Amino acid sequence: MVLFLQGLYYVLQIYFYILIGYILLSWIPDIRNTRFYYYLHQIADPYMRLFRGILVFGQMDFTPIVGFMLYMFGLRAFQMFIAGL
Repeated sequence: MVLFLQGLYYVLQIYFYILIGYILLSWIPDIRNTRFYYYLHQIADPYMRLFRGILVFGQMDFTPIVGFMLYMFGLRAFQMFIAGL
């Protein structure tokens, strides 16, 4: 059971890095038209869409920060849960 949870933790950690890449690459307009960014968007957007439009000030959207922080908090809590087993 612990081995399965550790594997799940590693998969969630990879998704964490995918979210980082998605957020950073979204600042580069020319990359948005590539196939790589399309697949990255398909993977990361379902989670980020949950928070879209929550913190918008003018043209600045701080939504990725909210989603990113919640994901980090959940990932750390899951890691602590696994460590307690």
